[in-house]
Amino acid sequence: MKTGIIQQTNSDNREDNISRLTTKIRQIADKGAELIVLQELHNGLYFCQKEDVNIFDLAETIPGPSTDYFGRLAKELGVVIVLSLFEKRAAGLYHNTAVVIEKTGEIVGKYRKMHIPDDPAYYEKFYFTPGDLGFHPIETSVGKLGVLVCWDQWYPEAARLMALAGAEVLIYPTAIGWESSDSEEEKKRQLNAWITVQRGHAVANGIPVIAVNRVGFEPDPSKQTGGITFWGNSFVCGPQGEMIYQGSNDMEEMEIIDIDRTRTENVRRWWPFLRDRRIDNYDDLNKRFRD
Repeated sequence: MKTGIIQQTNSDNREDNISRLTTKIRQIADKGAELIVLQELHNGLYFCQKEDVNIFDLAETIPGPSTDYFGRLAKELGVVIVLSLFEKRAAGLYHNTAVVIEKTGEIVGKYRKMHIPDDPAYYEKFYFTPGDLGFHPIETSVGKLGVLVCWDQWYPEAARLMALAGAEVLIYPTAIGWESSDSEEEKKRQLNAWITVQRGHAVANGIPVIAVNRVGFEPDPSKQTGGITFWGNSFVCGPQGEMIYQGSNDMEEMEIIDIDRTRTENVRRWWPFLRDRRIDNYDDLNKRFRD
């Protein structure tokens, strides 16, 4: 599966962001990409650094303007595209939603982000209602895509449920970076943890992982923090956690990675983790804490 990933800087100019994305999508499709994955909330700045009710005006319906636009592009180029949008479901009800567009231009599935952070500079609970669509892979012409979003990547339960439902690859559109006061040592720890946990999902479930992050500095409009430097490092790893591709932490990137899905079958034969799960002893995983 020839997978294109686009790691991009964003500005407050939505039209320019989409125009640059379009150029990159065309270029990467011309080079043979079958699946193209975009970063989290790719149409604009990461607006969750402050709480502002006026920002809800940026949300859009699904179907809506973005799915129509990228749907036409997917159909023209004959590619599957994974979008990440600020969804307006109803007045006062909004989600952080990934949408999969088939090469016919049709919406074939969506996933609403389930795990919502609420940390300094990441005030997502103010904007996003937790998802209610569950963990279900999306069937496409290129395979069954286990699409999750950013903060979901820290939760092995989400990856496992996608794998148990037949996902052939895990996909994480992402917006994560360093706060200006982080030390160099802390920056390294955070980045290594982010990569390591997702490689762990690949190993534990015997399937590839695709993580696409944004890059560049975005100031905090509230001035409460020094802003976020998004650390890029978009990557693809195989079913044993082996790194197939890793981007830089400060540059826009556009790359095609050929993912060999047949390796999943072989790896799962060598390491039959799903066979050896003790499902009769996992009831307490449904508890918040065992006390």
